[in-house]
Amino acid sequence: MLEKLFGFDRNVTRVRTEILAGITTFLTMAYILAVNPNILSATGMDKGALFTTTVIASAFTTLLMAFYAKLPFGLAPGMGLNAFFAYTVCLTLGYTWQFALTAVLLEGLIFILLTVTNLREKIVDALPVTLKNAIGAGIGLFIAFIGLQNAGIIVNNDATLISLGNITSGTALLGIIGLLVTSVLLVKKVRGALLFGILLTTLIGIPMGITHIDQVVSTPPSIEPIFWQFQWEHIFTKEMVIVVFTFLFVDMFDTIGTLVGVTTKAGMVTKDGKIPHLKQAFLVDAIGTTVGAMLGTSTITTFVESASGVGEGGRSGLTAFVTAICFLLALFLAPFFLAVPGAATAPVLILVGLMMMSSVKKVDFNDYSEAIPAFVCIVFMPLAYSISDGIVLGMISYVLINLICGNVKKLSWGMYILSAIFVLKFFMSPIIVCPTNTEEILHFYEIYWNPGREVVQPPYPGFLPPVCRLYDPRTGGRKVLSVCRQIHQQANPSLRFGGKVS
Repeated sequence: MLEKLFGFDRNVTRVRTEILAGITTFLTMAYILAVNPNILSATGMDKGALFTTTVIASAFTTLLMAFYAKLPFGLAPGMGLNAFFAYTVCLTLGYTWQFALTAVLLEGLIFILLTVTNLREKIVDALPVTLKNAIGAGIGLFIAFIGLQNAGIIVNNDATLISLGNITSGTALLGIIGLLVTSVLLVKKVRGALLFGILLTTLIGIPMGITHIDQVVSTPPSIEPIFWQFQWEHIFTKEMVIVVFTFLFVDMFDTIGTLVGVTTKAGMVTKDGKIPHLKQAFLVDAIGTTVGAMLGTSTITTFVESASGVGEGGRSGLTAFVTAICFLLALFLAPFFLAVPGAATAPVLILVGLMMMSSVKKVDFNDYSEAIPAFVCIVFMPLAYSISDGIVLGMISYVLINLICGNVKKLSWGMYILSAIFVLKFFMSPIIVCPTNTEEILHFYEIYWNPGREVVQPPYPGFLPPVCRLYDPRTGGRKVLSVCRQIHQQANPSLRFGGKVS
């Protein structure tokens, strides 16, 4: 029965292993239950309703992944995409959260169309084998970096961008302890090592004053304030097209990267490089985004933290089923699940990052036409803080290097088309709506202009390209440009002030 429902294979895995893997995946994803409502509520959306919606949307799509795609992946509102939703579309561009939800709905419907027509599968097939292996390694570094940040082991530093945190106290110390405990469990080959590592680290955090459990059971709030809230009148506007495209692009390649990277690590890829049930997984992702918008949340995507469950041995839809059940339990046990500190799940992300790095061994480092694009793909994922940007830059460099060096036989029409689209992506300039009040302009400048840096960075890393158009609906942008020039006389040439204002 399990074989039919979840694609469970007793020759590959065991029920106990799948259950432990599902719980592990959930615990590494559980932070989204707190983070997503916090981010989206900045737009004016009801925070309580957002919590319930986050749970329901995540459980629904993960169940769909379990029964339909039969893959061990958890889904939830994607990080980065929710930040783009709140801080860029709503708080910076000035649109309502209803407008943003409409954009997410349209993105989901377009994704369903692209999946049904097999276009998303064709994109995956167009990726060279080298980049597919590099994606897994890049994701490994990326999630390890996330884990180090979550624990406070790696912190922000204005002088050097990042630096080592205070590892002798607080969450960083707990993260180090958890890393040691979980590593010992892995070395000793303890079944469920990653899950037990999370639980033990959580318990250790109690006497350290980091883990706080005040209550266990709570009643979930209603989703009525944010359910089915759309602004249909903006569907055919230029602004909607730009926002939908951005959601579409980032979500597509984040999902592709996660599926390719994690399935490669799990040994689920066939000899000819095909991922089983790939179309079904894409369709689940697309349906999840559409349903999520109806329920009132940002784009649903396959979580890279699913790698933790795969690292625990999860290989079938049963893992996803257990993860979904945990999400449903969280509706009523939210205080308990949210008590697990980020420092407790951080060691798992770091060690899973190590596991994912193994795919780099399949890259031919003796052939620089293969090694350089692979390196670009790997290194830019954590440094750009974006799976999609790593894939984009890796593909562009692969095509350019091999084209210039005359290795045209290695390139397909699909690679050329993808590279062209990727290049255009960097030249798409979003319209930033900025007020005319000088004080507010100064605030805008502080957010989007960092003197001495080459690239302007928004709340969501990697969204704004080097060329940014500033638009003021009342002055045609003249005051904004004038103030910015006064603030920074030696303007970075990568940011274009003036010209035609859209």
